[in-house]
Amino acid sequence: MTLRGPAAAAESWTPRHVVLLLAGLALGIAVRAALLPAAEGTGDLDQFVAWTHGLATNPLGRAYDQDISFPPVMVYVWWSLTWIEPAFRTAVDASDPAIRALMKTPASLADIGLALGAVWALRTRPSWAVMAALGIALHPAVIDVSAWWGQYESLYVLAALVAFLFAVGDRPALAAVALAVAAMTKPQALPLLVPFAAWYLARYGWRRSVAYGAIGAAVIVVLWLPFLAAGGPAAYARNLAAYQNDIFAVLSLRAWNPWWLVQELFAGGDFVSDTTAIFGPVTFRVLGLVIAALLEGVVFLAVLRAPTPRGLALGAAAAALVAFSALTTMHERYAYAALVFLVLLIADPRVLATWVAFSVAFTLNLLAAAPPTETVDALLPASGPLAIAGSVALTAVTGSTLWLLLRERREWLARRAAEPAAEGDRVPVQVVG
Repeated sequence: MTLRGPAAAAESWTPRHVVLLLAGLALGIAVRAALLPAAEGTGDLDQFVAWTHGLATNPLGRAYDQDISFPPVMVYVWWSLTWIEPAFRTAVDASDPAIRALMKTPASLADIGLALGAVWALRTRPSWAVMAALGIALHPAVIDVSAWWGQYESLYVLAALVAFLFAVGDRPALAAVALAVAAMTKPQALPLLVPFAAWYLARYGWRRSVAYGAIGAAVIVVLWLPFLAAGGPAAYARNLAAYQNDIFAVLSLRAWNPWWLVQELFAGGDFVSDTTAIFGPVTFRVLGLVIAALLEGVVFLAVLRAPTPRGLALGAAAAALVAFSALTTMHERYAYAALVFLVLLIADPRVLATWVAFSVAFTLNLLAAAPPTETVDALLPASGPLAIAGSVALTAVTGSTLWLLLRERREWLARRAAEPAAEGDRVPVQVVG
């Protein structure tokens, strides 16, 4: 299975490419280093520090005695910080700049890992590789989420990107390991399992796919082992349910998606409970789940019929965007994975246009939902005409990405019909085509 056409032609790396890449990465690192001690205004870091304090003062296996709403990989990340900085034994919030900087460091390092992953994926196209890498390392949304806000989206997306690189490099067992790590980092990785499942079935058949799935399941079991004796998995499920049902049970948590439009148009921008019945026992949440399931089914079938590197990248972006657009209780940053998987295909003008539109709307959504300064808060209100326009734009991006994925399916089937001998070829790592 090979990529065809001039877009797949290899180039040579030049000193100019290397200098531009290193300079851009250095600038990205410098910006992050300057922002790491900064005080964000959402209070999330205070919660993360409080959990880390609990890990520093209690056995690791009792982690989920706290109301931690993250799977075990994030627990390991925070636990490792307690070994680097003993002050977590006394620190219960993020008031110390050094503590803030340390808490933000894992995600900021993952940002650079994402940029390097893009370089590796596009290494036969150095000009595009540099553009993609800098599109991640210097992207204002990426910097804001990790280095200012102190969120951990880049960690699960990095694991998913590594899974992608292993998958298209024909290393399915290692891809299964990386995918399990992604799923056990944040729940927002779960939609990404859909296109990967289709990829495995298309490439390896049911029997081998089940075997690779067993590898991923074994990794998940190993990650949970230290917490089993204290009932960690059950406690995590209760914690997550409490957040979903008691704290965040609204149509949209300032995510500019179709549900935010409902809140804007019918509630003046106020939150609306997603447990409200629409007809009979059907609530907004149930309706969102049904819509998401149907659209994720479209993603699954498209990747199943187009198991190309490009199809998998578009499938991952589409799966993330479908979840963001269709499900209720979405936060503004939950479409993050699309930013990374779309950038792998920016040599295609259609994808580039989609990525740029998404970047603008996504960044504005982030800044409006969690403004870093009072000036930004005044300029970018979370509700109103801008939010309506942003919701329409991000919904259109979801539709555009699904269209691109279905187009890839049609084009792949046409290529297969014209070149049936290509069926047994190995998938290359490069994804631009």
